[in-house]
Amino acid sequence: MKEVVLDTETTGLSVKDGHRIVEIGCIELDNLIPTDNKFHCYLNPERRVSEKALAIHGYDDEFLSNQKKFNEIGEEFLRFIEDKKLIIHNAEFDIAHLNNELNLFGKKKIKNKIIDTLVLARDKFPGAPVSLDALCKRFSIDNSKRIQHTALIDCDLLAKVYINLIDQKEPKLNFQTNMQEKKGSNDLRVAYFKNVIKPTEKEIKNHNEYLKQNLKKNFF
Repeated sequence: MKEVVLDTETTGLSVKDGHRIVEIGCIELDNLIPTDNKFHCYLNPERRVSEKALAIHGYDDEFLSNQKKFNEIGEEFLRFIEDKKLIIHNAEFDIAHLNNELNLFGKKKIKNKIIDTLVLARDKFPGAPVSLDALCKRFSIDNSKRIQHTALIDCDLLAKVYINLIDQKEPKLNFQTNMQEKKGSNDLRVAYFKNVIKPTEKEIKNHNEYLKQNLKKNFF
């Protein structure tokens, strides 16, 4: 099954304020294994980047003014994600911006099935931090290259986080710890990774509070 891990960077938070996409990054997964098939582009948003957004991703107006516009890459992007499940962290944000760009391009909204890893993380770790950095720390994923937010680096990290969130064993992706080899059916040697995560006392307390507030008692 093929999926696409997707991330965007923008000029600001809300499309209602006229903000646009400045970068799209996508990494294809085939049965949870990253392939060499990637989509990446910088975009000319045809407007200024907000100071807060600039501090996050570092793409200034001069750099972006020399990039392609969304209508120049829109068809290629749609072909890349066609019929594939999308894996996004805080999907509401990215999909709102992508649909806005598609609307300006005269195209229909994205209809792909979407898995929001932010929702997965909140369900799995109620009361705990669930930012991408926090999840990398929880799963012992090296995010030292994430000095600023960039779409492809974030996609690479999110792919690793996603596999851990759904409790799947992960083919080796430059991890150094907790490795064991498993022989595949095609006689290829594949290294698998899986962490055992122990909740902190604070997380246990938050979880118990969550259960008290959100779960109804059963009476038999």
